[in-house]
Amino acid sequence: MLASLLLNGNDMMNLTVNIGMAKFQNPVAVASGTFGHAEKYYDLAEVKKLGAVVPKTVTLNAREGNPPRRIVETPSGMLNAIGIENPGADGFIRDKLPPLQKIGVPLIISILGHTDEEFVTLAEKFQGRENVSALELNLSCPNLGKKTLVAQDPEATRRVVAAVKKNSRLPVIAKLSPNVTDIAVIARAAEEAGADAVSLINTFSAMVIDVRKRRSVLGNFTGGLSGPAIRPMAVYMVYQAAQKVKIPIIAMGGIMTADDALQFILAGATMVAVGTANFINPRSPVEVLEGIKMYMSKNKVTDIKEIIGSLRTGEAKKQETRSREGNTDAER
Repeated sequence: MLASLLLNGNDMMNLTVNIGMAKFQNPVAVASGTFGHAEKYYDLAEVKKLGAVVPKTVTLNAREGNPPRRIVETPSGMLNAIGIENPGADGFIRDKLPPLQKIGVPLIISILGHTDEEFVTLAEKFQGRENVSALELNLSCPNLGKKTLVAQDPEATRRVVAAVKKNSRLPVIAKLSPNVTDIAVIARAAEEAGADAVSLINTFSAMVIDVRKRRSVLGNFTGGLSGPAIRPMAVYMVYQAAQKVKIPIIAMGGIMTADDALQFILAGATMVAVGTANFINPRSPVEVLEGIKMYMSKNKVTDIKEIIGSLRTGEAKKQETRSREGNTDAER
């Protein structure tokens, strides 16, 4: 009986969200680089429940990635330096994209160019392809040996986003780096350049040292830190960006449970992407989605948009306290 009531309640919920002209059935996606190309999951009907799948980042030409060791576990997190290993755009479109399209879930294709022209060329290659709903511009990978990332420079961010937006019919999402002084400044630059959304955060630059060998554990020397350890910082950065931009935010950074995801949504995120948790529990994105539905049912929320950015600030709490005190006085 209870299961039936919950099912009926879920049927009445509106979890759809929009990024530009793209519509997603719910706000839960899988972060780039953490679901592989999902070959092992094609037979799982549960994958079809997700709002979107973001495959591994694609570059114009094939990349072998960084030398080993590429991954090391850290307290409450993981450090990786994969180096964007991928078959290149043409190889991806030929071998990886068709089976992904068969899943039927909207795809957000993550692309990374080494020049503005490469970004534009990559964007053009994915125009008009079935189930490709949006492009995510990876402006923030910390493992390519660049001294300054595009996402660390508001002018560079503005330039790349504008170039792709000018040549793309798909919604454009700018993926931002946390390795900046003020991420809201970069988010605003992306919005001003025409981005349909921003996604944040990518990993924090970090390193682990083998004290016996006195060498970095990673073959690339440094890597990107992800997992629960970074979540509080990621939530804060999403909140910062949400105060400065009107476009949707796709949030990520240590999401393991529905409560984690809801923190981002309350802070202002329209969608959330589950990343590192996939290495521990491939079913975690679906569990996050189920948990969000349970939260909405329990709190009588009929539309996910009702809680996006609904975080109560200190001033709101003060007003609520005053209101309660006023009601108490009236009752007396």
